Amino acid sequence: MADFDLAIIGGGINGVGLARDAAGRGISVLLLEQGDLASGTSSASTKLIHGGLRYLEQWRFGLVRKSLAEREVLLRLAPHIVRPLRFVLPHHAELRPAWMLRSGLFLYDRLGGRTSLPPTRVLDLSIDPLGVPLKRVLRVGFEYSDCWVEDSRLVVLNAMDAAERGAVIRSRTRLVRAEREDDGWRLTINVRGRREALSARVLVNAAGPWVGPVAETILRMKAPDHIRLVKGSHIVVRKLFDHDRAYIFQNTDSRVVFALPFEGDFTLIGTTDEDFKGDLASVVPTAAEMEYLCRAVNRYFREPIAPNDVLWAYAGVRTLYDETSRKAENLTRDYVLVLDAPHRLAPLLTVYGGKITTYRKLAEDALARLGVFFAATSSWTASEPLPGGNVGFDGIDDLVERSRSRWPFLTAAHASRLVRNYGTRINDVIGHARSLDDLGPRFGADLTGAEVRYLIHHEWAQTADDVLWRRTRLGLHLKEDEQASLARFMAEILAFSE
Repeated sequence: MADFDLAIIGGGINGVGLARDAAGRGISVLLLEQGDLASGTSSASTKLIHGGLRYLEQWRFGLVRKSLAEREVLLRLAPHIVRPLRFVLPHHAELRPAWMLRSGLFLYDRLGGRTSLPPTRVLDLSIDPLGVPLKRVLRVGFEYSDCWVEDSRLVVLNAMDAAERGAVIRSRTRLVRAEREDDGWRLTINVRGRREALSARVLVNAAGPWVGPVAETILRMKAPDHIRLVKGSHIVVRKLFDHDRAYIFQNTDSRVVFALPFEGDFTLIGTTDEDFKGDLASVVPTAAEMEYLCRAVNRYFREPIAPNDVLWAYAGVRTLYDETSRKAENLTRDYVLVLDAPHRLAPLLTVYGGKITTYRKLAEDALARLGVFFAATSSWTASEPLPGGNVGFDGIDDLVERSRSRWPFLTAAHASRLVRNYGTRINDVIGHARSLDDLGPRFGADLTGAEVRYLIHHEWAQTADDVLWRRTRLGLHLKEDEQASLARFMAEILAFSE
């Protein structure tokens, strides 16, 4: 008898979403991730839950409809980390005509069953405050709705919920061999130099950009066909505007570039689409990509930026399914699921592509494909909030006020950050503290020892990078000596735990 019904390779959004769904259906689940959760592509996105306005131009109405419907679902499931965001789309006289933008936004408002978000409106940028940062030649624009997401936290919260429903989440655990037999998969894993043997009836390769290397080196199979690796890069600069809207800019190559408010003091700009060949362990933006992003926004903003204004940059690699050899930006972002289940041999499901927005539907479709192998219950994830999300779509501000009443030593900014990170789980972070001193050492940017302990014990954080770049977004705010102090504090806790 196998140790697990289902083993999943990959701790990105697709892997953890599948783990959560399966565990909630009574399937015994093992998830293996070679690094930290969300340490790859899933923390290197543009941080958006959206339908993909530009996909309408490519006639991908099904993908847009599915994505917009999921936007509504995720707003309900995780209102602390998914929040509405209004986008300003200026009309540029040399690019798409205004009637085309207006028609596209008309469809966008209606395709996905929008109920929670306000509709599109037309802007006179010559008098509207939203036009102040823009060049004066831009006189007409449109404002529409989509959503922002803390991408890496979405991954962690799905993993937490999966674990609370019985799944075994093994981060920093490398799968070194998978042997296919008639009754299941024999797995050999490596944890800090120690090998263990486990087994599972069904295996899922959800390793993202590593899906090919996993197939060849671990499963010892032919590399999957139709894989296309595409890199997207982003840059962060000092904030370029003083409001809470985002901008979406048309570019001369028919792509779009976003400029988003980020962490209060910054602007996030992205993304690129370039074919990737190289070391997946060291994916970084190139100088050419940073120049491209600066040049794209400089067509619109009055205040130009240059690569030497970049304070932080990051990149991620997406695994897209390519049967057409089209340009990278024109490949589908929808997911493709390939089931390999030969007679008398254990099944393997391989996951290609996908968007953060549609990860939950991907998990449902994956389990529908695998349903013949499990006596599982029906889908359930559309109605069950993620950890901390049981506050309602419009309950975040009220939770912040209640948190400040319970813990009056929290500033408004501190309480808001904690609520938007942890939702109702703020109770587990702050606990019975009666003063700021009760929260332990302070590392800068209101990060305290109590929060770090919570992240270590409940969210698999083991390094300062885990805390600063994937569990929170405080890496831009802490100085080098503060980050070093945090690393020492975590090392002491982890050594004591071991």
